[in-house]
Amino acid sequence: MIGTRGSAIAALVLLMAGTAGAQETTVTKPETAARAFVALLASGDFTAAETKLDSTMRRLLPAAKLAETWASLQAQAGAFRAQHGVTVTHAGPYTVAAVTCEFARASVDLQVAFDPAGLVGGLHLAPTPTPWEAAAYVTPSAFRSEDVTVGSGPLALPGTLTMPAGAGPFPALVLVHGSGPNDRDESVGGVKVFRDLAEGLSSRGIAVLRYEKRTRAHPASFTGRFTVDEETVDDAVAAAELLRGRRDIDPGRVFVLGHSLGGMMAPRIGQRDSRLAGLIMLAGTTRPLEDVITEQTAYLARAAGADSAQTKPQLDALRAGVAKVRALTPADSASLTPVMGAPASYWLDLHGYHPAAVAATLRLPMLVLQGERDYQVTMTDFAAWKQALGGRPDVELRTYPALNHLFVAGSGPSVPAEYAASAHVDPAVIGDIAGWISRVRPAPHP
Repeated sequence: MIGTRGSAIAALVLLMAGTAGAQETTVTKPETAARAFVALLASGDFTAAETKLDSTMRRLLPAAKLAETWASLQAQAGAFRAQHGVTVTHAGPYTVAAVTCEFARASVDLQVAFDPAGLVGGLHLAPTPTPWEAAAYVTPSAFRSEDVTVGSGPLALPGTLTMPAGAGPFPALVLVHGSGPNDRDESVGGVKVFRDLAEGLSSRGIAVLRYEKRTRAHPASFTGRFTVDEETVDDAVAAAELLRGRRDIDPGRVFVLGHSLGGMMAPRIGQRDSRLAGLIMLAGTTRPLEDVITEQTAYLARAAGADSAQTKPQLDALRAGVAKVRALTPADSASLTPVMGAPASYWLDLHGYHPAAVAATLRLPMLVLQGERDYQVTMTDFAAWKQALGGRPDVELRTYPALNHLFVAGSGPSVPAEYAASAHVDPAVIGDIAGWISRVRPAPHP
């Protein structure tokens, strides 16, 4: 999914900022500290809340910005009602306390990431997870799962490879995340997009590799200059190489599937790796991220029926950020001052990248899938893929009238609250991907 830069994939997003620090955390009671922080936000004491942030977060979310963000959240999810349980996990040097917050129209988890000094180094909102069970189209006896490591050295990533039963060699697929610090399952509320894809496709004879995104596994590595290559592309290329090195994988039939931001970057991954057998783009945007973020924010405000006077400050601030992004020049490339949550190097790298145009230059089979109810990446993006790739015999483009951004079925306009419900990627998507891979017979690579 596409969201505010640096955030995890979610419908309701604040901001996530990485800061370097020692590995030994000094947070002794993260549950208490997180509850107290939520209480400050709920009471409107944003000045006190700002004092709990680390230096990077204070620059990104001063008291006024915290107030705007909290107002925007309530415009989308309804009035705050209560906070409930807290779940504590760890991400690199951070201790992350997820506080379940009840709003009038949705229940969301406010994930408060404490740095080793006990200051808030990141904030992220996600729909509250619900109990998860495998989809009906998954056949557990048809595959096995094994732990793997993508890359090497200090930035290596833990991953899971699902292998069909039998000796192989099998066709294989690398799954590439959307924006934000996603886990290997690409978990969003009650949906695990990548786990559904992996286990559904491995039930049908396709090996699938999924891994923790670098922004989740190594957030402290994103404190300086970086581009989308470090965030997404480099690790996808390494994952494909890992698969080709296995005897039970057919090295000539390794594919890449990108979802949302991953779909946007799939053509660049195809440029980098000439040995790929094909690309699959699921809800991949073709437009500048800053434009998509603005469109998403306006849509959510309309869908929530928010008073325009209430949302105007947030939209005005967002438009000001977009103007700064568009005004960046190569002379700004060394600046570390965040613009819309990312350094200038990130935005400048994307300024010259046009996904559909790059895809048109690749001599690779491609599959482009789009949910027609998707408000995050829309049919406007699909139209651009179709214009660039339509008519090519090695490209298939499909849309699904009932599916949202997570490729989950629903009805009516898609809204953030629907992500919270336990649901699965639609079986038609699993079948279409498996069928396409079985039909692809790529030409030999040099």
